[in-house]
Amino acid sequence: MKLVFYKNKSGTRKGYLYLAASVVLLMSAQVLANCDAEPAPRVYWAGCDKSGQDFTGMDLSEAVLTRANLQGANFSGARMKDTDFNFADISGAVFDKARMQGARLVHVKAEKASFNATIMDEASFSRSEMKQADFTRARLKQAKFYEARLVGADFTDTLLQDANFARAFLVDAVFDGADLSQSDMSSVSAESASFKNASMTSVVLDNADLKFVDFTGADLSKASMRDAIIDDAIFDEAKLGRAMWFDLKRCRASSVGSCQ
Repeated sequence: MKLVFYKNKSGTRKGYLYLAASVVLLMSAQVLANCDAEPAPRVYWAGCDKSGQDFTGMDLSEAVLTRANLQGANFSGARMKDTDFNFADISGAVFDKARMQGARLVHVKAEKASFNATIMDEASFSRSEMKQADFTRARLKQAKFYEARLVGADFTDTLLQDANFARAFLVDAVFDGADLSQSDMSSVSAESASFKNASMTSVVLDNADLKFVDFTGADLSKASMRDAIIDDAIFDEAKLGRAMWFDLKRCRASSVGSCQ
């Protein structure tokens, strides 16, 4: 009986210790977040309200802005390499021409945020809500948009080589003139999206919903569309040489406009 009682008592003590440790960690996070700190590299603004503020041209590299309210803030031309925005609200914020290589924007709210001509190689936007976000002329090589919701987002003339859009929601999104070479777009929902004159060589579109998508003039050479839904999709003047068609047919090297 003593042995059983000792185990239960030990388990209770461990439970109290775990609870105490959790409280200490929470208090530490609150202490570390200095919302009055001046903008600087590695600044810790987790959970802070910086909505509407102007950070044009500032250096916020490696800063921590998790769960911060950044609605309508201006980060134009700012340096934010490896900055952490996870779970932040950046709706309507402006990041035009900023340098944000490796930035983390997982689960952010970013409706109508602007990233025009922004450099964001290897940035992560996985599971983010980015309705009507503007990425025109941005550089997003190897960026991650896994399960991101990008309804009506604009990627016109954007560099997206080797990006990951797997399972993303791209309804009404625009990729006209974009370079998506070797990107993973498997299982995307892209109904009524536009890829006019886009470079999509070796893109993976397996199991994608491509109903009413416009691929006019796009280069889909060596692309894979295994089991994709292409009802009413437009392929006028699209290059389909050696592409894998939805019915597992390999298109001839000379295929243009239709898989031959």
